[in-house]
Amino acid sequence: MKHASQKIIHDEHFALRSMLRSLTMMVDRGPAQDRDQFFDTLRAMLFYIDEFPERLHHPKESDLLFPRVARLAPQTMETIVRLEKDHARGESSVRELQHQLLAWELIGDTRRAAFEQAARSYVGFYLEHMQVEESFILPVAEQVLGEADWQEMDAAFAANQDPLVPGHPRDPVYDLLFTRIVTLAPAPIGLGHD
Repeated sequence: MKHASQKIIHDEHFALRSMLRSLTMMVDRGPAQDRDQFFDTLRAMLFYIDEFPERLHHPKESDLLFPRVARLAPQTMETIVRLEKDHARGESSVRELQHQLLAWELIGDTRRAAFEQAARSYVGFYLEHMQVEESFILPVAEQVLGEADWQEMDAAFAANQDPLVPGHPRDPVYDLLFTRIVTLAPAPIGLGHD
């Protein structure tokens, strides 16, 4: 990859894929013996998804990457419109998942199936979304964007400070979140047991 923003996008996607796999593993495993730890960990994971990919990563794609690619490569417009709809859907979906998790925790197992189904659907949706960005939009961007475009995107994406991307500077305000996720979540994102 020639440009820092491309690497950051890939690295952030990798961190998110890892988080989504760990989330799926947590859901498959269920609360077992320690319900409090289970729900605390899932809440932290969903908060991370809402805090970083939804609030930092997606807006930069929507405001910087997608409009430039669409302007210079009109054949991408249909896909970009779909990806923008995905971004809007992702924000509401992660918040709905947070609500469904809370319902399961507070109301009980009658709400478990709804959360599990929604979580699996969300993971599948998100993995497909990232695959389209990486296999279609980024290669087109590499062909059509100029150096000034890349410099602006490099600076914007470098400011993200995602705590789960190795090598990113980490805002200390997120140390507790980072520690909680890494300590309690299963691999590939954490050190917890599968």
